[in-house]
Amino acid sequence: MANILDIRRRIRSVVNTRQITKAMKTVSAAKLRRAQESALAARPYSQMLTNVLKSLISRADIYDPITGKALHPLLAERPEKNILLIVVTGDKGLAGAFNTNILKMASKFIQSQTDQNIDIDIECIGRKGRDFMRRRYPLAPERASSSADGETGASPVQPGAEAAPQRADRLQIVGEHIGVLGKVDYNFAATLSENVIGRYTRHEIDAVYILFNEFKSVIAQRLIAERLLPIKQIGEVDVLIAEEATQEERKKRLEAAKSEGVVVRPVDTKAVDEAAATFGASPVDYIYEQPPQQLFQGILPKYIGIQIFRALLESVAAEHAARMTAMDAATSNASDMIDSLTLIMNRARQAKITKEIIEIVSGAAAQ
Repeated sequence: MANILDIRRRIRSVVNTRQITKAMKTVSAAKLRRAQESALAARPYSQMLTNVLKSLISRADIYDPITGKALHPLLAERPEKNILLIVVTGDKGLAGAFNTNILKMASKFIQSQTDQNIDIDIECIGRKGRDFMRRRYPLAPERASSSADGETGASPVQPGAEAAPQRADRLQIVGEHIGVLGKVDYNFAATLSENVIGRYTRHEIDAVYILFNEFKSVIAQRLIAERLLPIKQIGEVDVLIAEEATQEERKKRLEAAKSEGVVVRPVDTKAVDEAAATFGASPVDYIYEQPPQQLFQGILPKYIGIQIFRALLESVAAEHAARMTAMDAATSNASDMIDSLTLIMNRARQAKITKEIIEIVSGAAAQ
C-alpha cells in the first residue's frame, strides 16, 4: 500500500490543479460572453450589406443578357483545378477536441480534393493549424524565402502582379497568421479578402473554401467547409461539408454553461432580420449616388471580407466554449480523483492504526 505522506502530496497536487482548471473555466466563460457580443454586434452590418447587394441585383445587370456569363469576376464559375483552403484553428490548446476535430476535417477535405487531381493552397489561421500543416506540407517558395528571412506573417499579394507564382508541391502552405484571434480585427479580414480576391481574379485559384467551427450558441455548433468564391447566391451560405456535434458533447456543453451562467440559446433576432430584409425586397426605386452597376462592383468584395470576419468571430466563440467545457470536465475529474485518493489515504491510515494496535496487544499478551 502507498505511503500516507505520498498520497497526501498527490491530493495536494490534484487540489492545486483543480483550482487552475476552475479558474480557466471561469475565464473562458467570461471571454465567451464577450465573443458572443462581438459576433452579435457585427451581424447588423453584415445583414445590411447583404440586403444592399440584393437590392442592387434587381437594379443592375450582373449577367450578360446574351451569353448569360457573370459580368463580375467574383461571380464567374470555372472548373476547379487549383483551390485555396483557409483553415481556422486556435492559437492555444486545453480546449478539448476543438483543434483536433478541425484538423481531422481539413485532412478529410484535402484528401477528397487530391483524389480529384486538384492542387490546393493552404492558408493557416491559428498556431495549432500552422504547426499541423507545416509537419505535412511544404511552404510555397515565396513563403519559404520570407520564413528564412525571419518574417512571421503572410506575404501580401500585390494586385498588379502578373507572373504566376511557382508551386512547391501540389499541396503547399501560402499563408500563416498567428496571434490574430486574440482580438479579431476587421482590418485583418479585409486585407486577407483583398489578397484572396486578387488571386481569384488573376485566375491563380479557381475556388476559395474556409473551414472553421460555426457558432450559433453554446449548444448549436458545427464544423463546416464553406465556399467563399465563386459567389453562387448572395446571402446564402454555400456549405460543402458539415459535421454536427454529438448528443453527448451537447450535454457536456449544456452542463458547463449552466454552472457558469452562460446563455445557452442564441439571441432571438428574427424580428430585426425580417425588418432589415425588407430593404432588399422593397419595390421603392432608390436614388444612388453612383450607378447601381458601379456600386455593385465596389461593394461585392466587401461581402467576402465580412464573411471571413464572421467566420473568425464564430471560431473564437466556439473555441472559448470548447475550452470552458474541457475545463469543466477537468475540474469534475479532479474532484473525483481527490475523493478516490482520500478514500485510499483513509484506508491506509486505518490499516496502519490497526497494525499498531495488534502489535501492542500482542506485546502485552506475551508478557
